[in-house]
Amino acid sequence: MAAPQAEQLKRVLKPVHLWAIAVGLVISGEYFGWNLGWAVSGTIGFLIATLVVTIMYITFIFSYTELTTSIPHAGGAFAYAYRAMGPIGGLVAGYATLIDFLLASPAIAISLGSYLHFLYPAIPIMQSAMLFNVAFIILNISGVKESATFSVVITILAVAELLLYMGVVSPHFKMDNYLSNPMPFGWAGVFAALPFAVWFYLAIEGVAMVAEEVKEPKKNIPRGYISALATLVALALGVMVLTGGITDWRKLSNLDYPLPEAIGIVLGKASGLTKVFASIGLFGLIASLHGTILASSRQVFAMARSGYLPRGLAGINHKFKTPHWALVAGGMVSFIAIYSGTTAQIIVLSVLGAIVMYLMSMLSLFILRKKEPKLERPFASPFYPIFPATALIISTVCLFAIIWFNLQVSGIFFAGLAVVIAIFVWMGKHKIALTDEMMAAPEYNH
Repeated sequence: MAAPQAEQLKRVLKPVHLWAIAVGLVISGEYFGWNLGWAVSGTIGFLIATLVVTIMYITFIFSYTELTTSIPHAGGAFAYAYRAMGPIGGLVAGYATLIDFLLASPAIAISLGSYLHFLYPAIPIMQSAMLFNVAFIILNISGVKESATFSVVITILAVAELLLYMGVVSPHFKMDNYLSNPMPFGWAGVFAALPFAVWFYLAIEGVAMVAEEVKEPKKNIPRGYISALATLVALALGVMVLTGGITDWRKLSNLDYPLPEAIGIVLGKASGLTKVFASIGLFGLIASLHGTILASSRQVFAMARSGYLPRGLAGINHKFKTPHWALVAGGMVSFIAIYSGTTAQIIVLSVLGAIVMYLMSMLSLFILRKKEPKLERPFASPFYPIFPATALIISTVCLFAIIWFNLQVSGIFFAGLAVVIAIFVWMGKHKIALTDEMMAAPEYNH
């Protein structure tokens, strides 16, 4: 039972909001970033990497939904790992989730600034990235229902634009283009491309962060997750394959704006439609920036509420019932990362955080099945243990591939984790068992 004095988040979200938040969190991955995978693997090499990662996400989401519905807590993987593995397990999962979401936001903000700069060269990249960050922090403070309604509108526009894009480029698709030099780096390229394939789906798990704000979470969370995943798989495969067949794919493999460039090749750079398309392409990036700010703030809030971060960050705004200090703190991290200006490294760090979080979540699922067999599981992972085991194995392969091809960035991630664990142990927090009051997680089973 929650502590009487602890203020609760407001329960207002329905399946359509969850679909919009989940798709919105991810959809920028369809607009940029994934095409960098072509540069290291070729079209068929990247298709293989994407299909492997798609299988990982399908099995992961169906398994993760079991955790989200049986333990609907704003901390997501942090709460599941704490319950399964204790304080250190919770810390590792929480750290990984914070890296995942806190660094996805500045990566998307910089891309948004770059997109705007591409369209209107007078607009500076860094300043516009900062401005978007501030705007969405304010929107998120103003109330979760208001920000979720915005998610629905902006996500529908972003999905509609990708469908329009596929409709425009599909008549120009040529299989000869797509199969030209399909695997220039062989199977090594497939492994190198895995982080960029993950970018197609990265952050869908963020829906878990709003679990405490969902009406009837046990029924509505699975609906939101599954509809979102189906949408994203169709968009990712459609955009990737069609784009690869309209020209020499190498022309698009190192750009921050592959879709406007592809439309320009099909319709001509001078076409008014090309400019219009590039302008509305901002919707996908805006949707994801908004979603990652929402999700990262809930992670900061949940970890602060549990004493893993300064308690002041768990404050809830009396008027709007939103975690305003957690939003501001996340914004500060974004500002620092934006001014570091290393987008590629930020993306790899974010993906690394996500993969470690997926590993911790699947391990938590297996442990909780043994440790708490009577825990109410409104949505049980189908084909258990095959689905969570598949997600665990592919996540492990992805982890080793990312470390192998990004040793320096991986070193930063694991050094940070080691420092955090050392401070945690030095403060004696690993000896403190969190009570329900400290976790302040409402009981949903009664």
